[in-house]
Amino acid sequence: MNRASVQQRGSGRDRVALRWRPDGQLWADTAGRHAPVVVHRCFPWSDPTRHISLRDSDEEEFAYVRDVSRLDEESRAALERALAEAGFLLEITAVEDVSEEVEIRHWAVRTRQGPRRFQTRLDDWPVEIAGGGLLIRDLAGDLYHVADPEALDPASREWLWAYAG
Repeated sequence: MNRASVQQRGSGRDRVALRWRPDGQLWADTAGRHAPVVVHRCFPWSDPTRHISLRDSDEEEFAYVRDVSRLDEESRAALERALAEAGFLLEITAVEDVSEEVEIRHWAVRTRQGPRRFQTRLDDWPVEIAGGGLLIRDLAGDLYHVADPEALDPASREWLWAYAG
């Protein structure tokens, strides 16, 4: 699909409408076409609200969202819910514990999506990203983002800086 075709020229809004339907699936409507879609975040992953591909059941791109903020309110809420459920990028709000074992680091954190436990390799460190914050990739490939490390509670900052700095 031509990505420009899902951009509304001059209005500053994406032309795709997203809604959760009673079947429990996210549906996209664009240019008179309708389909259930799944979200796929494109690079850079450091900017979780931009560059999202909406794919149909054949894994073909049905629509492309350049920036979530350009969607109408209902579409934005639907897409944000889909992204949270997909677990692509979890927002860390507190670090509760970090322990090490042979070749593995175990993290216990709180996220906006709830408490999580994950593992990283000992030689994988949180990475500073453009625009601020830190990004941690776990062994399963999920991404954990700390938007503002200085805004964390003192204990969380201590844990984080022991491994980030």
